[in-house]
Parts: sequence; structure tokens; C-alpha cells
Amino acid sequence: MLIVLRHIHKIFTTGEVAVHALDDLNIKIEQGEFVAIIGQSGSGKTTLLDILGCLSQPTSGDYWLDGAHINKLPDSELTMIRNRQIGFIFQTFHLLPRKTSMENVRLPLMYAGATRTQQQNRAQELLTRVGLSDRMHHQSNQLSGGQQQRVAIARALANQPALLLADEPTGNLDSQSGNEILTIFEELHQQGQTIVMITHDPLIAQCANRRITLLDGRVQTDESIAAPAQPTLQEI
Repeated sequence: MLIVLRHIHKIFTTGEVAVHALDDLNIKIEQGEFVAIIGQSGSGKTTLLDILGCLSQPTSGDYWLDGAHINKLPDSELTMIRNRQIGFIFQTFHLLPRKTSMENVRLPLMYAGATRTQQQNRAQELLTRVGLSDRMHHQSNQLSGGQQQRVAIARALANQPALLLADEPTGNLDSQSGNEILTIFEELHQQGQTIVMITHDPLIAQCANRRITLLDGRVQTDESIAAPAQPTLQEI
């Protein structure tokens, strides 16, 4: 089991008001699953993503990632886990604007201690894999939104993470670019990559093989999808 969340609570306090963003959440995710977490604004999706990505600790409860009890680890080890075991893909890409595609993908490899040659070879491999062999030396502000998101996917895969976290990955894209990104996710899933994707759109969630719906910080539904759908360009 790659991910185990047991009795997770996350409480934010504003003045005298306590907001239960997550309320006794229990989820298990196996290696190789493609899971969509859906729910409306305020359902707890972003809070859950932060905890899964080791960006935030739960108020109470336990989180295991690939056998490591995340709650018990010091910040230094959490930093290493974020760099080497988790790949992040954001709605707004988070690329360095004055850096090339190659330089953006090389960055996590540099932090992981890879040699310059290793960085170069891995970045070239990944950018080719996402269809950007002709855009390796373009700065991110010279790329379309869909191309920037493909660079972000390549960067997220740089250190061969056990877990890929995607936060509304098609939210800022046109329908065709969004469909291309979902096609890449499906290919990664077929190759055994574990993906957890946050979305508010049920149509996007149909691409996953499992769909978890949150409501008021709790799991409302958790269902497996026998034959995940590939939305048409018009649906996205």
C-alpha cells in the first residue's frame, strides 16, 4: 500500500472559530492507481493535497507514504521526500519564467545531487517523452499553456517519484491542451505511475480508475471505475 491515511483531522483556527477542513478522513491508495479527488470549493481537496504532498501536517491522525510514517519525520527528511518521492503538477504551472524548458526540468535533479550530464540526459529524455523535443531551449514565457504544463509534468517526473500529485492540471488550459495533458496522465498510469489528481470537474475525474468525492472534509463516495473514459475535446 503506497498511501495510508487514518483518522486524519485538520483544523484551522481563526480567532475563536475552529474550521474542520478534514474530519476523520480514512483513505488507502495502492501503488499504480490513478485516483481523482473531487468536490466543490471548501470540501477539503486542497488541504488533503497539502498533506499528501508533505506540505502540511494533520492536526491529528496518521499518514504513511511508502512505509514512512510522515507525522514522525523531521523537516529535513520531509524536504527530501518532497524532492525525490513526490512530483507536483499545479494549475498555474509554477515554472521559472526566465529559464528554458531544459533548465526547469533539470532543477529537481540538481537538488537531488545528480551530475550535470545526468541532469541533461534525464531532462532531454523527459521532454521528448512529453512531446517537446523541439522546445527544450525555449524559455517558459515563450511556450503555450499546454506546453508549459507538459514541461511541468516532465519536471515532476525528473526524480522518478513514487507519487504524482496534480492540482487542477487542466484548469488553465483550452480544451485541446487539456485533453493532451489527460492523455499523458493515462499513458503514465498505464506505465505504472501512481497519480492523485485534484479536480472539481466530474468529467475530468472520469479519466481516473478511482474517484473519491469529498464533502465537508469527509469521504462522501469512493468508487472504482472499471473502464475510465477519455473525455472528448468538447467535454473538457
